[in-house]
Amino acid sequence: MTDNFKSARPKTYPGKKPAFNKKGGKPAPRRPGLPPEGPVLLYGLHTVEAAFANKDRKRLKLYATENAQRRLEERGVKIDVPVETMMPRALDRMVTKDAVHQGMILEADPLPAYGAEHLKGARLILALDQVTDPHNVGAILRSAVALDADAVVTTERHAPEEGSVLAKSASGALDMIKHVRVKNMARFVAEMTEQGFGCIALDSDGPASLEDTTFTDKTVLVLGSEGKGVRQGVREACGLTARLDMPGEIRSLNVSNAAVLSLYVARMKMGL
Repeated sequence: MTDNFKSARPKTYPGKKPAFNKKGGKPAPRRPGLPPEGPVLLYGLHTVEAAFANKDRKRLKLYATENAQRRLEERGVKIDVPVETMMPRALDRMVTKDAVHQGMILEADPLPAYGAEHLKGARLILALDQVTDPHNVGAILRSAVALDADAVVTTERHAPEEGSVLAKSASGALDMIKHVRVKNMARFVAEMTEQGFGCIALDSDGPASLEDTTFTDKTVLVLGSEGKGVRQGVREACGLTARLDMPGEIRSLNVSNAAVLSLYVARMKMGL
């Protein structure tokens, strides 16, 4: 996540290196797909509430209006960090122009870098092969929580970092599900296959519909980016390829919508 302070803001965080480049203004670049190297800013009611409920999230400081503090307390949120009461306009200057912070911004450390070793006991996993739009990935995280998936897996490269946009788009889901990052998606699929998972790549040219595909009791669904789809090497690593049949005039779906539908079908087929 980028720390979106305006360059005129002189304040820095105690004990933390500034997140700006030498010229000031724009945040310094960070490694794509990996957790940021400094504190992140989480904003919005659902996002902040979920961050306070997540035992794996190290929280540092809350910046909030008096009304926002009361709203969190009314929702049973235990505020266990220092609080700086601020006016809405001051909060506006901490984030991008179009950010809807709802009167609260939480400074926190990034979540731990979960890996494949954290998937013990999982049954339904959604893997995203180079899906780069943080809005799409955020929406997919939210859908994955709603449909009780065990984890969402992305690649370290060509995937959004844990930033403000991703967290806000996920509406709290980033702190409610394991977000696993892997270096090589084809290798990850092969490892899951060795562990007894049935791995299914979604492709519009798949030989059978997802509804007609045989599922095992442990499944990895793999979706690719819009346009490119699942890459050939990843498709080949999957045991099966399936398509989502659309009865209407529009035959394809946005990747976040395809994720919802494929998770729903998977749950029905697996009896979850």
